[in-house]
Amino acid sequence: MLALTGILFTSCSDDDDTPEEVNEEEVITTMTVTLTPQGGGTTITLVSFDADGDDGPIEPDLTVSGNLAADTTYDGTIVLLNTTESPAELVNEEIEGEADEHQFFFAVGGGLNVTTAYADDESDYVSEATGENFTTTNPVGIDFTLTTAAASTGTLNVTLLHEPTKPNDGTVAGAGGETDITATFALTIE
Repeated sequence: MLALTGILFTSCSDDDDTPEEVNEEEVITTMTVTLTPQGGGTTITLVSFDADGDDGPIEPDLTVSGNLAADTTYDGTIVLLNTTESPAELVNEEIEGEADEHQFFFAVGGGLNVTTAYADDESDYVSEATGENFTTTNPVGIDFTLTTAAASTGTLNVTLLHEPTKPNDGTVAGAGGETDITATFALTIE
């Protein structure tokens, strides 16, 4: 009887374990990159619109509102929306609240004479978990600068990673994580 009781106690499992919280990736249908020239001039917008979100069969529609001016610094800002909901959800709020788990990356290609620099970091945002500003200063990239040089053509890729390694080497390949959204825009500097 004693042996049977021992077997019953050891075969029972602990069902009171709290399951690990799953943090689902954001649904992002629209990424709008607004480039405003410092000192005045024409604002340029880059828009990626994917009607069904990143994983659906519909390819994103990319638009660029105009050409960049040579030898100009632009203040950049990124707005992310989920238009599958009504009204559209501003995904930036979630990115800001989880700034320690997100980072935008900017990759220039094809001979485009452009450099980018982060203009924000985690400490600029309030953690949704604690209600206080983050104390870390790793870059986020919702705000950035883009500086043009001589006339040229090429591409600018903008990628948002979820849970990249921080700090990192500033590249998507070096940061790891999962891609929330990515878009490559063909640009001209004149």
